[in-house]
Parts: sequence; structure tokens; C-alpha cells
Amino acid sequence: MPLKIATLSLLILYPIAWFAPLMRAGLLPIFGLSEISVITGLQSLWGSDVFLALTVTCFAIFAPYLKTIGLVLVQWGLLDARAQPVLHTLGKFAMADIFLIALYITLAKGIGYATIEVAWGLYMFTACIVVSLILSLLTERSLRHAE
Repeated sequence: MPLKIATLSLLILYPIAWFAPLMRAGLLPIFGLSEISVITGLQSLWGSDVFLALTVTCFAIFAPYLKTIGLVLVQWGLLDARAQPVLHTLGKFAMADIFLIALYITLAKGIGYATIEVAWGLYMFTACIVVSLILSLLTERSLRHAE
């Protein structure tokens, strides 16, 4: 039961992480910093590059959330356990956005004119993804023991 509750809690924590500040960015420290979240980043992308916005939306929003919903359905016996490989693949796609965020922070810090500060939302979002991976592995293990 704790495994099921932990997985269900991710369905609440993901939307919080999407709106939480991932980083604070600004041109120079004297101009102040703007908070950037997954949602504000996506809003900005939709205005400038629709294809990239669609890609990031799939990896940052849909992949992790669909994986979690699938995991809940498997844990409650509403989806066949044979769906686990598909859920693992969704989990791998969900990790791609963490890599992209880290890459953007590294690039922005290297420019010299930009100031980037990592905010608590990045840690929360990363934790949601990692916890989802761990819960997926534990679910797979518990399903093997049940057979």
C-alpha cells in the first residue's frame, strides 16, 4: 500500500513541480532575475518555436505524467503488468528534459553576461522523475514476487 500511495502522490507533485521555479535568470545581476518554471518556459517556447515547444511539452509534461498514470493502473491491477516496458520507455523520455535544463544552465553560465540561479523547483522536478523511476522498479519487483 505505501508503494501505491507514493505513486499516487506523484500525480499531485508533478503539477506543483511544473509551476515551481526551476531557475532564476537575468542578463546581469543588477537588472534583477526572472523566475522560470516548466510552464513559463513552455509559454515562451510556444510563442517562438512551436516544434520545440511541442517536443518539450511531450517530454516534460506528458511522458512523466502518463508513465505515472500507467504505473498507478498497473499497481491497482487495472492495466496488465506486460505494459511495464512501455512505462520504462516513457520514464527514459521524461529524463531527457532534466538533461536539457542542465545543458541550458551550463550554456547560460558560460556566456558570462547571464546570471542563472538554480531554484527549488528544479530539485523538486528532478526528485519527481527519480522517485518515479524508483517506484517503477519497485513495482516491477513486487509484480515478479507476486507471480
